[in-house]
Amino acid sequence: MAHSSSAQVLAWNPNKNHSDPERWICIYPAYINSKKTLAQGRRLQKEKCVENPTHQEIRDVLAAAGLKVGVENKLYSRERSKELLFRGRIRVQLKNDDGSPCNPNLPTRDSLLHHLGEMIPKLILIYRLEIACYIIWVR
Repeated sequence: MAHSSSAQVLAWNPNKNHSDPERWICIYPAYINSKKTLAQGRRLQKEKCVENPTHQEIRDVLAAAGLKVGVENKLYSRERSKELLFRGRIRVQLKNDDGSPCNPNLPTRDSLLHHLGEMIPKLILIYRLEIACYIIWVR
């Protein structure tokens, strides 16, 4: 089930449950941006990344995967540009309170990043098709 949270996230505490947003992992768009270098924060091979992904695209893909997602208005520390396009940090719940993965197909941060690299291009195609259908419908 998709969940969007803008609650204030507190400091990490080992006594917190996996369902508490403080325990959710953080993902910045730079992690899967093919235009970034490893030094600039890219975490995957360039071939598996996406050109300039946005936090909205990441949120949509993770919500479609059935994960609980929160969006925060944060800027990645290695990001030089302060533009709105590059803002946004995604928090994702990877594990249930018992320690089992929320989505067995995405048990780790790396598997999640690979999933994003695969699915965001498909999401962009869907957006373009919707726009084309709308333009045809308006005419």
